[in-house]
Amino acid sequence: MILLLIQLWALLLLAAAALALVLTRAPRDQTIGLSFYGLLLALMFFVFQAPDVALSQIVVGAVALPMLIMLGLAEVRRHTRERERENKKK
Repeated sequence: MILLLIQLWALLLLAAAALALVLTRAPRDQTIGLSFYGLLLALMFFVFQAPDVALSQIVVGAVALPMLIMLGLAEVRRHTRERERENKKK
């Protein structure tokens, strides 16, 4: 009975985090929310007795993917600043 309540709680928390992630507009905030969502997803896998999948989810969904997105956003911002500087010189 307690396990069922914990599983239900994990699913509801995951659904609330997914809704918050979808409603977020700023890319940086979305990336941070994606990392949090990845941790919650790993928690859900652990609660549903899949610890190997939970560990993989932590590495990929909570660390690697958000880090790659943040690096991509930083690169886009760097290119945007360079173009703005070039346009000001003209």
